[in-house]
Formats: sequence, C-alpha cells, structure tokens
Amino acid sequence: MSQPRPASGRPLAVFAYDFDGTLAPGNMQEHVFIPDELGMSHADFWTEARDLAVRQRGDPILAYMHLMLDKARAKGIELSRDAWVRRGRGLPLFPGVEGWFARQTARADALGLDLRHFIISSGNRELIEGSPIARHFERIYASAFLFDARDDAIGPALAVNYTSKTQYLFRINKWTLEEWDDESINKVVMKAERAVPFDRMAFFGDGMTDIPCMRLVTDQGGAAVAVYNPGIEKSRAAAKRLIDDGRARHSGVADYSEGAELDRLADDLLRAMAARVGAHGLDLWPHGPQSS
Repeated sequence: MSQPRPASGRPLAVFAYDFDGTLAPGNMQEHVFIPDELGMSHADFWTEARDLAVRQRGDPILAYMHLMLDKARAKGIELSRDAWVRRGRGLPLFPGVEGWFARQTARADALGLDLRHFIISSGNRELIEGSPIARHFERIYASAFLFDARDDAIGPALAVNYTSKTQYLFRINKWTLEEWDDESINKVVMKAERAVPFDRMAFFGDGMTDIPCMRLVTDQGGAAVAVYNPGIEKSRAAAKRLIDDGRARHSGVADYSEGAELDRLADDLLRAMAARVGAHGLDLWPHGPQSS
C-alpha cells in the first residue's frame, strides 16, 4: 500500500545513493566477508560468481548471493541476521560521509524542503543496516537474504540489479515504499499528485549498475551525480564516461566533507530544488500557493 506522506508541511526532496564505490570504497563484501571469513581473494570470488551466472543463465546478483551462502555453510560460518549486521559495522566509508546526511537535511530545512535520504544498491541490505550511517536513511533498498524461523539466511529474498534499481525511484516518486507492494506501484497517479517529482531528486552513483537510474533522473529533470575515487583510474574513467555519455550532468570526488566539491554541489542542487518549488507555485496561482 502507499505510505502516507510525511506530515512536515514542507515539499519532499530526495537524495538517493548507490553504496559501493559511491559512499564506500570497493565492494562491501570484500571488506567484511570474502577475505577474512571465506578465505578467498576478491578476484576469485567474483570470477566464480560470474561463471555461475553464465553457466546457469542467471542473474549475477542472485549468483553472488547464492555463492556467499553456499561457501559460508561449507565453512560453518554464522549466517544469522545479527551476524550480518555485525559485519556491517566494519564497513569503511569515504571521507566526510558520516556527517554528510545531517548537514544536507539541515540545509534543506532552511530552504523549506523536507529532504529524505535513500539507498539503492546491489550490495547486501543486512550489511548496510549494520553500517554507522544506516539510521540516516528513509529506506535501504538493496539485495537482501531470506531468513528462516531461526533467523538464519537460507537464500536470496530480493535481488537489486542495474535495471531493477529504477523501480525504487518510481516507488519514491509515488511514495509507495514497500518492496513487496506490486499493486500500488502500478496504479495510475498523475504527475502533479506524486509525492516527490523527479526534479526534486538527486541520484549519486559511480558506475555501470547506476546508469539506468542516472538516465531516468536526468531525463525527468532531476540531477545525476557521478562520484569517483581519485586514487583509482578506473573510477575516474567511469565518471568521465558517465558525463560524456550524458548519463550524469554532475561529477565529484568521493569526499563528503563540509566545503568539499560534493558538499558545494549539494548546496546548489538543494537551492535549485527550492527555486523550482517556488516556480511551480507561481505557475499554479491562483489555484496553488501564492508567492510572498
């Protein structure tokens, strides 16, 4: 079912983020699971996961999730929900990430906007839920495990791949936030009646799995931001390609500190969103709000 809109009385705005490579360096499983618990190199794990997907003609996300569980069971590794959340506490983050969300929310509040933060990631939801920034998100949309009555992971419950990521932008747009709700999300809702217009959204991502989200947001008048790690040439090249191909219109180094490039860009994006709210109000007058 559709959730009631927050009763703040202010227009909603959204910053949505990929996780791996955007808020945190590398793939999350490489920091807290693959090397230390499975005892494998990153390259060997991802090669095996890719080979499994190709051999089974399956989804690479489902393949890597299955492989994580299969190898963990063989080693007797704990698979409880609590264990996954504990692992997530050790996830590294890019500079300034922990202070970013409250700062942007306060900045939006001063502009008359109700800013909400979302994760849209192909990584593991349970790991992100254990991270030190989990409390800042309205929802964490990410690949998730299915748990049995003992609360042990037994298989994938949700796989978020490059194309399915766009589903969650539409869920936010209509404020139909439950992952399992396949009815409300498909109901006809006029654009003017949707909770979060795309021109009040910004999506921050870093690579190929983010292209459909970036394309959707860009085409609908929102902002797509290509984030990159300056110490990794592949990351820098990916951001350049996203800009050159028109998928994103903004880019910045993965430094979320106050006053850094991304922070200044966020200020500009929020000011533009607030200005558009005022412009929409003028367009609607006398039926909509008048300018002061």
